[in-house]
Amino acid sequence: MLKYTTSINDTKIFDNLKIFETSPIMKLIVRGKSREFISSVGKSLNILLPNEPNTSSSGANVTALWLSPDEWIIYANEINSDDSNSYIIESELINKISNTGLGAITDVTDQFVMLNLTGEKIYDLFMKGSPFNFNEFKKKKGAVTQTIINKIDVIIHNKNDAEVNLFVRRSFSNHLWSWLNDSARFI
Repeated sequence: MLKYTTSINDTKIFDNLKIFETSPIMKLIVRGKSREFISSVGKSLNILLPNEPNTSSSGANVTALWLSPDEWIIYANEINSDDSNSYIIESELINKISNTGLGAITDVTDQFVMLNLTGEKIYDLFMKGSPFNFNEFKKKKGAVTQTIINKIDVIIHNKNDAEVNLFVRRSFSNHLWSWLNDSARFI
């Protein structure tokens, strides 16, 4: 993980809505298809990878989001305590998956910014800039969607009734942050 200084060093609180950037945590893209791949990743992470579209699974240390039939994003549930660039889980997956030819592991920690949104008006905000229909999505804990908000590609993970994690590419994060803050004032 690179040592970067984000320009999103703020927490915005509105009526029934709070938005902030989560401290940098490990994010990996995991790709593979075989049964042996699924088994090996599951044993390494101590969770089962979600196999249904737009779902997630969580364990004590990581959360896995389904992106496609052979692709998942894995992110740490907590910040690395020693503030280093190395993650034991990443090293283990590279040794068991990439080095054995079962699949591919790509560190995207610095590619994606993770925003956390809490409150009752999250989906009101999203519906202002997204064509996606959030009516069913917001009722399903653990649901995942890849959509656009204000013409920006995002991945949204519904953690519970009033909390989501939103992943956006770093190059678009400031633009999305500005739009979220401007739009949140009017919901």
